[in-house]
Amino acid sequence: MNIGVLVNALPGACAQGLIWGIMAIGVYLTYRILDLADLTVDGTMCTGGAVCIMMMLKGYSVWMALLVAFLAGMLAGLVTGLLHTFFGIPAILAGILTQLGLYSVNLRILGSKSNQAINVDKYDLLISLRYIKDVPFWKNTILVVAVITIILIALLYWFFGTELGCSIRATGSNANMSKAQGINTDFNKVLGLMISNGIVAFSSGLYAQYQGFADVNAGRGAIVIGLAAVIIGQVVFGRIHANFAFKLLFVSAGAIIYYLVLQVVMWFGLNSNDLKLISALVVAVFLALPHLKDKYSARRIKKGGESHA
Repeated sequence: MNIGVLVNALPGACAQGLIWGIMAIGVYLTYRILDLADLTVDGTMCTGGAVCIMMMLKGYSVWMALLVAFLAGMLAGLVTGLLHTFFGIPAILAGILTQLGLYSVNLRILGSKSNQAINVDKYDLLISLRYIKDVPFWKNTILVVAVITIILIALLYWFFGTELGCSIRATGSNANMSKAQGINTDFNKVLGLMISNGIVAFSSGLYAQYQGFADVNAGRGAIVIGLAAVIIGQVVFGRIHANFAFKLLFVSAGAIIYYLVLQVVMWFGLNSNDLKLISALVVAVFLALPHLKDKYSARRIKKGGESHA
């Protein structure tokens, strides 16, 4: 095993972690803030990339393409939200239905092709795998995505401090109590799902540029990575009492840790065909840690009490 290979691969893993960290922030909004299990993101993670790449291929600027990708993600979140609130379908099933429908929509966006590539030499991409090394610092993918992440966190911190943002947080905390206080909980759920999926689609647009193509299967298993980032951030930084902005930052850091761990595991020589299995094992370990930690702490407290008695 060559340590140099691992060192050279770490910047790319860090860049991927930052991009998926933005996606994980979107997952955090539904999973933690709204307390909803939203599986729409597996479809939205393809939609944003497909819209972004196709618009750039049509001659639109990268920022316009990312904006429309964000709006497309919000539209997907709107569909899930309406299925859940207006039609009374459980959130997890509503997400599955939207995700299923998005597969056909994504194929349409991609021109009935399974993937569409974009050439970094012909188009002015915001980020790219080729922008990791040997480029001006202001063009470095890691720096660009880090700045975008900070701006996004700042915007979300401001928004969830407003009256509307606080009502969304109250809805996720206790929907019945919020409704009793005159808060329109259905509207808040729909809006929260729209914002979440818009962020996921925006992340997808960045990721499609990074890898140089949009693929119809790009979002498969995305929810697992998003939840992994949320859980890892909670496990690693859980002892730190932080405000909302830092919690979002911890989610982003969780995604980076996830990809770094994945890169180290692959460096040990495991077959790339086992990547999904390895990913599942990494997520399972971090998901189990809080439970095992609480279980061990409870035993220690019980033993201490018995010894004292």
